[in-house]
Amino acid sequence: MKEIYLDNNATTKVDEAVFEEMRPYFCEMYGNPSSMHFFGGQVQRKVDEARGRVAALLGASPDEIVFTACGTESDNAAIRSALEVFPDRRHVITSRVEHPAVLTQCRNLIQKGYRVSEIGVDGEGRLDMEELKAIVDEDTAIVSLMWANNETGVIFPVEEAAAIAKAKGALFHSDAVQAVGKIPINMANSRIDMLSLSGHKLHAPKGIGVLYLRRGTPFRPFMVGGHQEKSRRAGTENAAAIIALGKACELAGLNMELENTQVMALRDRLQNELMARIPNARINGGGAERLPNTTSIAYEYVEGEAILLLLSELGVCASSGSACTSGSLEPSHVLRAMGVPFTCAHGSIRFSLSRYTTAEEIDTVIRELPPIIERLRRMSPFGREFLKGQG
Repeated sequence: MKEIYLDNNATTKVDEAVFEEMRPYFCEMYGNPSSMHFFGGQVQRKVDEARGRVAALLGASPDEIVFTACGTESDNAAIRSALEVFPDRRHVITSRVEHPAVLTQCRNLIQKGYRVSEIGVDGEGRLDMEELKAIVDEDTAIVSLMWANNETGVIFPVEEAAAIAKAKGALFHSDAVQAVGKIPINMANSRIDMLSLSGHKLHAPKGIGVLYLRRGTPFRPFMVGGHQEKSRRAGTENAAAIIALGKACELAGLNMELENTQVMALRDRLQNELMARIPNARINGGGAERLPNTTSIAYEYVEGEAILLLLSELGVCASSGSACTSGSLEPSHVLRAMGVPFTCAHGSIRFSLSRYTTAEEIDTVIRELPPIIERLRRMSPFGREFLKGQG
């Protein structure tokens, strides 16, 4: 059974060109890039090249790129650093719809005596900017807001939010894990101090991330030990994965137009056809600006887990939200914050496409999902009542 993979916000296929770029650095050129000899030096040159490629995709300078193990580490490093830089500031601001990498960290800070504010969103998932303006103050150490939501794809006005934070002397961090490689980003013209990305979201391997750190931004390292990454992140460099990420960023830049044309067209066709064929459904965040590859559709009177299992039997891979919260029986915290009705929130399915998604795969989902929804509704008391009303 050939899989139809529509869960690219959870992780992506490693591009074959990316794999070939990293392959020699396992068994052939395996030197430590921090070593003084020529064998390590040749690896260091490739790490430097990768740093430049990542910087180019972000519109940044190479010395602003700090390699980490993942987006979660980058998020944690940014927030912890801000609290050490401003020890007298005891206020942190984030949103109610952040990834657990940020939300869990911020909520843990409450136990340590910090004041944490979580900005709300409207019914389309758009950030309440007036609330942000009202609560940021001189006690705020950092504002951390995602660039784009991992479940709905809704894009936040992070540049405007950064300006609001900076006006009060706070640092601004953005978890841009879902945005990088899908929409243009230019840190040279930005007010953002720190930004997180993760390689496995843009066709690089798992286990490699980046913390963008604007030149001049005060910083206290999360990982201490050796002097790697200019003493900003200790630990032997994951050279092969760093080199792979550099190639992936280069390819992401070359494919940016494709993401915003071909991939977006497939996403729009998928959601439009499903909405036309399946009654009592809603696109979560459909009225807001979204990533070109993401759609989250809520179906009333059915359970998302049942939909996913039946799709999986057909080889279709989708999700009900973040992979980092899978296994929870609670409705998505993102959809709850948006005020999505309970009858819909449990039946929400996220489809996230990539440049490898084909029209034939989209046609298969359009054909197979409507009878799955009808079948599940006939098994549900509320669903049966709804179908009776449909005649």
